[in-house]
Amino acid sequence: MKQTTVRHTALALGSILIGSSLLVGCSHPGEDVRVRLCKDLVAVQLGTDQLSWTHVDTRTAGYDDATISLRWSGVAGDGSAFCAYPYNAVDDTAQQLADPLSAYATSPSEVIINGDTLSGRALANAIAQAMQRQGRALIDAASNALSE
Repeated sequence: MKQTTVRHTALALGSILIGSSLLVGCSHPGEDVRVRLCKDLVAVQLGTDQLSWTHVDTRTAGYDDATISLRWSGVAGDGSAFCAYPYNAVDDTAQQLADPLSAYATSPSEVIINGDTLSGRALANAIAQAMQRQGRALIDAASNALSE
């Protein structure tokens, strides 16, 4: 009896996680994970979610880093950021033709926010905080979906 309850609980939890990932994945349809991470890095470093994104530019340059440039307006003023993602593909694929950013790493090698460069330990900490922020958003989306 106890094993059946554990199985049902695991199944229910798995369904919730899959459903919530779909919800979060749909919360920014068409937005690449690299753009989302760059935005989240900015929000974490500035300590605010009250940013209005005024410009987003992505560039891929062959085997060089993909770059994402952001500009925003916020309560504390306007700002800009730059995130660089290293090329990370083994072979050229049709997927890369359809989605050029898919050939690049999902974690940035360089981040510059309002002229300040995050590197080494600071960049690793910022990425960890941004990932925690995304995890909280996933849990909140799952909670909201369950309560509706």
